[in-house]
Amino acid sequence: MDMIAEAPLATRQEADRALPGSRGRVPTGASAAHGEYLTFRLGGEEYGIDILRVQEIRSYEQPTRIANSPSFLKGVVNLRGVIVPIIDLRVKLGCDSADFNAFTVVIVLNIRGRVVGAVVDSVSDVLELSRDAIKPAPEMNNQVDMSYLTGIANVGDRMLILMDIQALMSSADMGLIDSIG
Repeated sequence: MDMIAEAPLATRQEADRALPGSRGRVPTGASAAHGEYLTFRLGGEEYGIDILRVQEIRSYEQPTRIANSPSFLKGVVNLRGVIVPIIDLRVKLGCDSADFNAFTVVIVLNIRGRVVGAVVDSVSDVLELSRDAIKPAPEMNNQVDMSYLTGIANVGDRMLILMDIQALMSSADMGLIDSIG
């Protein structure tokens, strides 16, 4: 998996497709991928996602609402001619904060060739994490969905929850991106 984590995006996407049932997931635990992570806040927690999935970061603008869509789908925006669905990760993940302020941003992601926007409270920084800095996510009972977490990292006095954003955005309940069969 190390070669996949360090390969260019196109090669990583090909590797994701080549791994049956992987849905592009990075294994948890000691084998969790090292590399660069974009960190952001949702409520009182700090999360990290693979920087290679990030296309750009934009200020929040009110999207055009789509009738009968789930509450986490805020709507769509036109981004240089591409219609981009905007997902509010704060609502999707049940975080406390749902207020929009000057720090609220949209992380524009490229997931399996599709462009998707994710609303977060704020973006912190980009961190390079070694494999030793990443610990496995704790085991929970079946009622807690931990399938999108790849690990936990301690960075100074900060605890960073590492998320597989591709797996989250590709999940069946999101209905945004076809799963690879």
